[in-house]
Amino acid sequence: MSRIPRIVILGAGYGGVVTAIRLQKELNYNEADVTLVNKHDYHYITTHLHMPAAGTDDPKNARVNILKLIDEFKIDFIKATVQEIRPQEKKVILDEGTLSYDYLVIGLGGEPETFGIPGMLEHAMSIRSINSVNFIREHIEYQFAKYKREPHRKELLNFVVGGAGFTGIEFVGELANRIPELCKEFNVDPAEVNIYNVEAAPTILPGFDAELVDYARQLLEDKGVQFRIGVAIKECTEEGVVLASGEEIPSATVVWTGGIRGNRLIEEAGFETMRGRVKVDEYLRAPGHDDVFIIGDGSIFMNPEGRPYPPTAQIAMQQGAATASNLVASIRNSQLKPFKPSIKGTVASLGRGEAIGVVGKYKMRGFVAAMMKKIIDMRYLYIIGGIPLVLRKTKL
Repeated sequence: MSRIPRIVILGAGYGGVVTAIRLQKELNYNEADVTLVNKHDYHYITTHLHMPAAGTDDPKNARVNILKLIDEFKIDFIKATVQEIRPQEKKVILDEGTLSYDYLVIGLGGEPETFGIPGMLEHAMSIRSINSVNFIREHIEYQFAKYKREPHRKELLNFVVGGAGFTGIEFVGELANRIPELCKEFNVDPAEVNIYNVEAAPTILPGFDAELVDYARQLLEDKGVQFRIGVAIKECTEEGVVLASGEEIPSATVVWTGGIRGNRLIEEAGFETMRGRVKVDEYLRAPGHDDVFIIGDGSIFMNPEGRPYPPTAQIAMQQGAATASNLVASIRNSQLKPFKPSIKGTVASLGRGEAIGVVGKYKMRGFVAAMMKKIIDMRYLYIIGGIPLVLRKTKL
């Protein structure tokens, strides 16, 4: 190329923001023109969203101004919404203009996967952005205020969470902590409040050690969470949910955490997808497109056993770092390196001061696991923003 290559990064989630930060460190001045596109001017920490959704933390603690993370002399930031990706033309259509690229990184995140459950998209809320968690928190508070005026409407204080994976369990843990505070604030008898967690799989937190799962379930049940495990939601309506078992749970609040699919823009661009995700090659590139890297929720990367790695923040961050290195290698005509994930551990929060986790060969629970969760969070903040961001965002 006679001119400097143009790199466009779509999305400032975990993968996109790490890609941008690593590129500004690894590229020499004027070696590439790098543009980061995001619909908001902030990066939000997805793994924190369950707390402001329940009202146990301030939403501002889950967001970071993008301009505080990037060097504007090395990375151009455009606040815009992506409308279309045209890989054959090497162009991205935004709501206010068009970008051409030589290399494209797609890190647009995912969308709720409802598995075709009738009414779920129309009547349930999801934990997926700062705006969505603000809405959920305000909605929950409004149900308590409304109940004081209409005490005959018991469904106002029935809260249904669909899905008992990471997000679902972490949210019900925080919600169970918040309920006593709301009861006190609105003078409501705690016995009137019900939290239901519905999961189609035979266990909560699939993939976790059975001993830790039992600990988590017992702890949450002691907090008042009522589980419906091994039974799917058949339908979601304005009045609540209908389970496959025939049970009907009247509720004015349904929060769906049961699945994530890739971004629809990836499908619409013509890439071969499964539930909106692309099975990428060993370098995280879309098949047939050596100039397009897909990371995070939009990608499928297989483990040595032939199963996809879970689309976690940990994997997305590592994909971002690997993509940045391979972009630099591509520009310098060097050999690309295959992506090799390193799973350092998994920790799930169960509410204030409680968690379960596996780090290396060690199983953790309770306060120790909760502290490990904080350490993991602090490490991520350090990676993207150094010690100043750690000090600004860490809640001790």
